[in-house]
Amino acid sequence: MMTSPETEFIRILGAAPETGDTRLLRTTAKTPPTVLPILGLSDIVIFPGMVAPLLVDTVQSTRLIDDVVEGDRLLGLVLQRKPDIDNPQPEDLYEFGCGARVLKMLKFPDNTVRVLVEGLWRIRIKEYETQNPYLRAKIEILKDITQDDLEMTALARNAHRQFQEIIKLTPALSDQVKIAALNTEAPGNLTDLIAPNLNLNLEERQALLETPEVKQRMMRLRPLMDRELEVLTLSTKIQNEVTSSMAKSQRDFFLREQMRAIQRELGEGDPTATEVNTLREQVERNGLPEEVRKVAFKELERLGQMSPAVAEYAITRNYLDWLVNLPWSKSTVDTLDIATAQKILDEQHYGLEKVKERLLEFIAVVKLKQDLKGPILCFVGPPGVGKTSLGKSVADALGRKFVRISLGGVRDEAEIRGHRRTYVGALPGRIIQSLRRAESRNPVFLLDEIDKIGADFRGDPASALLEVLDPQQNNAFTDHYLDVPFDLSHVLFITTANWLDPIHPALRDRLEVITLPSYTATEKLQIAKRYLVPRQLEEHGLQPRQVRFPDPTLRRLITEYTHEAGVRQLEREVASLTRKAARKIISNTKPADQALVISADTLPEYLGHPKFISETAEKINELGIAMGLAWTPIGGEILFIEATRMPGKGRLMLTGSLGDVMKESAQTALSYLRSQAKNLRIDPAEFDKYDIHVHVPAGATPKDGPSAGATIVVALASLFIRKLVRSDVAMTGEISLRGRILRVGGIKEKVMAAARSGLKQVILPAENRNDWLEVPAEVREKMQAHFVKKISELIKTALKGK
Repeated sequence: MMTSPETEFIRILGAAPETGDTRLLRTTAKTPPTVLPILGLSDIVIFPGMVAPLLVDTVQSTRLIDDVVEGDRLLGLVLQRKPDIDNPQPEDLYEFGCGARVLKMLKFPDNTVRVLVEGLWRIRIKEYETQNPYLRAKIEILKDITQDDLEMTALARNAHRQFQEIIKLTPALSDQVKIAALNTEAPGNLTDLIAPNLNLNLEERQALLETPEVKQRMMRLRPLMDRELEVLTLSTKIQNEVTSSMAKSQRDFFLREQMRAIQRELGEGDPTATEVNTLREQVERNGLPEEVRKVAFKELERLGQMSPAVAEYAITRNYLDWLVNLPWSKSTVDTLDIATAQKILDEQHYGLEKVKERLLEFIAVVKLKQDLKGPILCFVGPPGVGKTSLGKSVADALGRKFVRISLGGVRDEAEIRGHRRTYVGALPGRIIQSLRRAESRNPVFLLDEIDKIGADFRGDPASALLEVLDPQQNNAFTDHYLDVPFDLSHVLFITTANWLDPIHPALRDRLEVITLPSYTATEKLQIAKRYLVPRQLEEHGLQPRQVRFPDPTLRRLITEYTHEAGVRQLEREVASLTRKAARKIISNTKPADQALVISADTLPEYLGHPKFISETAEKINELGIAMGLAWTPIGGEILFIEATRMPGKGRLMLTGSLGDVMKESAQTALSYLRSQAKNLRIDPAEFDKYDIHVHVPAGATPKDGPSAGATIVVALASLFIRKLVRSDVAMTGEISLRGRILRVGGIKEKVMAAARSGLKQVILPAENRNDWLEVPAEVREKMQAHFVKKISELIKTALKGK
């Protein structure tokens, strides 16, 4: 096997040393040979006219070279198909190669031989004569097949031009190649000069060697030259950009040093020293805590010793900027007048008496004890009931700055605690950033949507909030970026959530939960009259004297065009009405002093047909249907449960996207009815003769929880006792196998949902009697509540007849 040695060997051969076994060879052959010894090449393809050094390191190849040198110095050089074979056989070699002569040979003490060869002709191996002691083969010399036409001339000129461009972009090419490129005119010789000087793989070079047709060789070479030129152009561009960037950095450094020297000569101050002195004055003036002062002065010392050109300078400068601009000792003076605070809360929010009462208690205690640590309040309620806006009202009532950050979708712990300064582009967390913007250490800080925090591989933000929302720990909150404690105990933190279940248990334990209930129809009417209508009129450029919304109009808007716990959709409908009224006023020819009155009867003309029809409008007139009450994060809902039976073997089928707990409630209901069949006058054989199917409509909505047990048992009892369920009653409650009705949650929202749907009676567990008192008085006056302890009482109350 023969390989291409390093460039150093070329210099050794060119030096023609006087010592050692070095022979300068001359070719004496006058006629082209027909048989040549064949030498396999592992990593190089030799072209006609090419001079290259080779390394011979096997015994068989060394003997071949010795015999060639003693003879006519001619041999065939053929590329191996696999480069790792030391003594290749005929099947390991390509069919085409290059006839060459040995120009110089140099033997070394390690039994290796270096030779310098010159390519002469393309050859094709016809057949191998012998394989010992080395390969010898009959060959055919392939002459270039060329055509002297315009296309060949154009191809040659294009190749010559492209190669000149490649030479300009490749400084590593030798001067001999550049001179040869200028003096080579024959197209065949030009291709054989270009091919070995391009960055091609062995297969591409071998394909060019195997092509005797010059035009075809030119066509194959053109895309390879295009690729090489594109790569070289891009590499040169990248190298120039890197060099330019480095030159600019060095130039900036020298210019800064010259500027410093000039300023020193003129007696002016050093800009860096001036900046450090300014920061030092801010540290002294801003009243930083002692621990923070020590850190700031230490960083100032480091900053003063750095050059502004160093990357660390900007990082340290930004860090000091954060330290000196945080409100370590700045705070606003609280407004501790309870009457004024109550007036502000009443002006901005209707109802919500419990929330207002708790905030007024806080103001009263702060008035007595100035250093009171701020409580951690959590407003829980359906969307649109005013949780976020209530936080702003609290800030107004206290006379404090207001800061809000939304935690919905936050998954990175660094959002709360910040990044460490070792990271590129590091910043403090959103807590510290918000305090800097507020310029006060005692703002009202609203953490919105705390129940929608996520967690992934970047950490758990809820765990990071444990320290922030703990009054016993947050007096020394440490942000990763600052790495010094900041006192958050003066901040009044308020969090909001639609429901508590997704909140981390340890975090929930730190929160003082205040529930904001769904609004009643009467409350929505007052909110619309006091807040929504005036705001929308102002936003749409209308005066109250131009458009009037009578109470019946707003009531119909609330009941037939919205179905929500809050008032967001109601405000959107009011806005839609206002826009249509504005258009009508502009296009109307009535006198300007005549108000446009939107009556309840004309609502469909403005908003279309009613969007919500009461689900109780259809009376229950089939067996196996009962109406239940459900709690959702956006308020209460009524829920129909349907049961039917068909001939079968007593199987129970449950559909409607039911959760495991709800499925178990259905099993419990059926088991109770089977156990009490005699008392309920049900034929026990019917349970084995029929399959039972229980379905809860709105099948795309997942449903779960034990409170549907009471409704399921009533639906099944109606099916087997053959009595209809009353159409004006809804129920809720968990059931047990002993026939008890157990306590459930969300009574207030459930009862209000029943009231919104036009129901007049509800059946509740006796253990929830105290929860009934939490329902607004206006709803309790319109509804009758039945409290039951046992399933037998429930069935008697819910079914028609005796």
